Amino acid sequence: MLDFDRIIERRDTGSSKWSRYGADVLPMWVADMDFPSAPEIFDAIRRRLDHPCLGYGVGRDELRHQIVSDMQTKYGWSIEPEDIVFLPGVEPGFNMALKAMLQPGDGVVVQTPAYRPMLNAPSHWDMKRIDAPLLATDDGYKIDLNDFDKKLGQARALLFCNPHNPTGKVFTPDELQVIAALCERNDTLIISDEIHCELLFDNRTHVPVATLSPEIANRTITLMSAAKTYNIAGLKTAFAIVQNKAMRERFMASKLGMVDSVNILGLEATLAAFRHGEAWKTAMLAYIQSNRDYLSQEVASRFPEIRLIKAESTFLAWLDCSALDLKPDPQAHFLNHGKVGFSAGAEFGAGYERFIRLNFGCPRAMLSDGLDRIELALSKRHG
Repeated sequence: MLDFDRIIERRDTGSSKWSRYGADVLPMWVADMDFPSAPEIFDAIRRRLDHPCLGYGVGRDELRHQIVSDMQTKYGWSIEPEDIVFLPGVEPGFNMALKAMLQPGDGVVVQTPAYRPMLNAPSHWDMKRIDAPLLATDDGYKIDLNDFDKKLGQARALLFCNPHNPTGKVFTPDELQVIAALCERNDTLIISDEIHCELLFDNRTHVPVATLSPEIANRTITLMSAAKTYNIAGLKTAFAIVQNKAMRERFMASKLGMVDSVNILGLEATLAAFRHGEAWKTAMLAYIQSNRDYLSQEVASRFPEIRLIKAESTFLAWLDCSALDLKPDPQAHFLNHGKVGFSAGAEFGAGYERFIRLNFGCPRAMLSDGLDRIELALSKRHG
């Protein structure tokens, strides 16, 4: 039986999440869940380890066909096996896309707040990042369409994140149609990070932007992975779907000695996740949706000065702590006075210094502990 309440000791295992801080700090920062992965994934890895050779990996036809089938079944998206490019991560993928398709000095629109690797990517290639902030409303996060259109006119590419990290926004079909139309009108390349596409709440359905029309598919590089949904990020496996053949060839040529072959165990884990992980995924989604609801209720009742717009997806919460006026900033205050480590809002763009990102992909007792630590830190505000 699957047990998401079980707390697993992760210190001294080489975990990035659990190595950043000392033993007295509860880490709730990086997008890495504290659940064991699906048993079927471990079974597949063990079977692969029965073979004694662990050389360079390549995505087998079996995995390509599984992805083709998944895209059709889940999204009604008809792709070909050759449209898939295997990668060691989504982050290398969007950096490859920028390097391949743009020139130094070109503009790249990013909808802020945005997670740090996405925020930093344009500067790696001497490109100009153009921030298009999402608007926080009582009805969720919205696009300022006039501002967005104007900024697309100054750019060659949109570095898009759907579902969105850190806000948890899921772009609706209508919003995607507007985004796509504006990108067509401005002749904008779409680089779409869809790594959280299976982590949706309240019976929402993910729509890959490339499915909107053949014309949009022709200008889109879509990046996906089993890493976030199935909690296997350390196995360093992802893939791009690029239906435009000429664009795909340019994309693949941009590896330039920086992006190596994909982890051979990660490829097996990805196949097992997509083929056999549905029951685990369903149970996990129900658990983290319950965590999201618990978090929302607790913040509203215990910390009414913190603004939290309920996440529509992901296992991440974006908390506006501006009204608390914490010094020097909320992340540092909670770390110093509550011994709980969140992601600092400043990492997500200018103007977000008073925010934190909280990871609720963890056992409920751990989430409850994190909230108690927030309460402890706030009790020391004036002390």
